[in-house]
Amino acid sequence: MPEVPLLAVLPGTGGLTRVTDKRKVRRDHADFFCTIEEGVKGKRAVQWRLVDEIAPQTKLEARAQDIAKSFAGRSNRPGGGPGVVLEPLKRSFRADGVDYGFVSVEINRASRVATMTLKAAETEAPATAEAMAVQGSRFWPLQIARELDDAILHLRFNETKIAAIVFKSVGDPLKALAYDALLEANASHWLANEIRQYWKRVLKRIDLTSRTLVALVEPGSCFAGTLAELVLAADRSYMLIGPMDGDNRAPPTVALSAANFGPYPMSNGLTRLEARLIADPQDVISAKARIGEALGAEDAEKLGLVTFALDDIDWSDEVRMFLEERAGFSPDALTGLEANLRFGGPETMESKIFARLTAWQNWIFQRPNAVGENGALRRYGTGVKAEFDMNRV
Repeated sequence: MPEVPLLAVLPGTGGLTRVTDKRKVRRDHADFFCTIEEGVKGKRAVQWRLVDEIAPQTKLEARAQDIAKSFAGRSNRPGGGPGVVLEPLKRSFRADGVDYGFVSVEINRASRVATMTLKAAETEAPATAEAMAVQGSRFWPLQIARELDDAILHLRFNETKIAAIVFKSVGDPLKALAYDALLEANASHWLANEIRQYWKRVLKRIDLTSRTLVALVEPGSCFAGTLAELVLAADRSYMLIGPMDGDNRAPPTVALSAANFGPYPMSNGLTRLEARLIADPQDVISAKARIGEALGAEDAEKLGLVTFALDDIDWSDEVRMFLEERAGFSPDALTGLEANLRFGGPETMESKIFARLTAWQNWIFQRPNAVGENGALRRYGTGVKAEFDMNRV
């Protein structure tokens, strides 16, 4: 690591935490390693835990092959056979959005809001894991996860001025819960395991997305089980109390399943419910006791599942004012705010590298939106409004 002796800067935080947290290198050894330009040789590298083992050049490739085969032998993935072919996603782009099979995105660039609607399965969950495998990439939990992943990446990289992503859902919550029950009952099946691991990654990607995340639970919503994770991941969530005036659909509900209590941990190792209700673990136990129930707005608010329960008189104005307010803030300040509030509780190596420390205050203070010629710190107290670059990074 030449940074300290040759470049007079600190080695990347990710590099330092990988040495001490992942490799468990003793702090004094790490201090030595990080301040010499010539590096550490083999035997000492093993003694200090910088590497697992050393091998002569002539045997290195064979040893690597042996280790790889050993890891592969412990996997529950099938050793042969076709597996599941991931068919290309079917999507169509519009000037103001993109449509998939179970996900649609509406983009309002004037208000800087993207609304993402997820649809529940239209068919009943298959009865067996074998039937699930036959459906392949068209199996609803797998297909919607792939579409959600693609849609989030599209917004992150191609719509950088979007300030907020609003999550909505439609469909039958019972069908969503049935698919969760199938995956839970077959958790040891290789495909069910792959799908849940994929959902874990997609949800982490959402956690680590530098946009304000909002969930709106309205009549016709299907925030149940795995889809309810989007409500728990949101920076704000609003749920309607009772029916909407002029809408003959039943009042909205949310429902929890076993999927909300373990399979999808965040970067800090906690479930989204544990991170949300971190002040009192008993609150998580109380929520778990309500698994499978269709919870109305007031119950959901009482359990801490949503931020606000609103009646239809206040609904439109409250949501509108929040989104307008959010769109007016500095994107850099919001990135820091969101990243630091989403990951309460324990620090892990993953959260240090990818979560809140990627958007720390020192970074925000150096951005033009704060200290530039037209930035907020320069114009504070002058009566002149700051001018922000609205691109999110």
